[in-house]
Amino acid sequence: MGFDVGPSCCFHPSPRYNHVTPETEKLPLEWRELDKRPFLKLLVVRCLRPDRMPIALSTFVANALPSGSKFTECDAALNSFQILDDTFGDTGPNTPIYFVLSPGSDIVSDVDRLALKYRMEKGTSYHNISLGQGQDVVAMETLRTAAQVGHWVLLNNVHLMPRWLIELEKLLDEFALGDTHVDFRLFLSSDPATGIPVGLLSRSIKLTNEPPSGLKANLKRAFCAFSAEEVEEMDSRTRGVLFGLCHFHALMLERKKFGPKGFNMMYPFSGGDLLASAIVLRNYMESAAATPWKDLRYLFGEIMYGGHIVNDFDRELCNTYLEYFLKDELLDEMEMFPFLADGSKYSFKAPTPTR
Repeated sequence: MGFDVGPSCCFHPSPRYNHVTPETEKLPLEWRELDKRPFLKLLVVRCLRPDRMPIALSTFVANALPSGSKFTECDAALNSFQILDDTFGDTGPNTPIYFVLSPGSDIVSDVDRLALKYRMEKGTSYHNISLGQGQDVVAMETLRTAAQVGHWVLLNNVHLMPRWLIELEKLLDEFALGDTHVDFRLFLSSDPATGIPVGLLSRSIKLTNEPPSGLKANLKRAFCAFSAEEVEEMDSRTRGVLFGLCHFHALMLERKKFGPKGFNMMYPFSGGDLLASAIVLRNYMESAAATPWKDLRYLFGEIMYGGHIVNDFDRELCNTYLEYFLKDELLDEMEMFPFLADGSKYSFKAPTPTR
């Protein structure tokens, strides 16, 4: 069984093939009729420009589903903790939260913050257990006690003990049939793995923190790492530099997808680098009469992000970005897209940092 995606004639790739956003372009000749059948147009994008498939799929979901943008942009205004806090309202004693780990994610700190918000004391009413040899016995005992008295339990790296997960699933079935305390909550985390029981996954709310695709989505994710209250408390200069730092962070993440054309080595840049850099930024700006651009570029390029970099060309690339973005013009609506041709319809300027 196959799909009839249009006339049998072939066509040569037109300039649309090399367009910045080819998935939004109209196809030539009679293929333009595929604009009325967006799923079939996805097949053409998949054949000709597979690198644009993530964006094309997001657009398809946003347009095809009712309120589709709520699914494709669900984290566009919230950071990872806020998403966890929002998701927590849908949990219950028999509905765990299952974290699928990704490079750079730090779910433990988010769960710790959530426990603090709901007044669960670590080590007393909130238990953090990393699974490994012999820890299955500890986990079982802790779970039985927590289900009776209403504690929280976080089981880390459950993929390390796939056979024990069958016992865990049976235990959760017992809890569902028994008298489980209304305040009992279970959090699970694992790497992507094939040995996780389907029943355990189906009863859980799954969360992951994969880096988004595209510079715009990465920039949104970076800026949303800071709450509105944090940003409002900063002075105007610090707020402006923070935007430049978020843009730089988004670029560093997005360049990784280009492989050796992006970096000679693959580096574990993550949200932790951005948050640590923001702390350094605030500390420096508190006592600085003028914006210490040179110091900030050195700290970010040689220590915070540069600490990951082991290749001289990659370090040069990182420092070149910082030389362009972290300068006085950043605080005066600087153009964030370098080397734009005159009259280009593409433009993205830094926001005015003043209120």
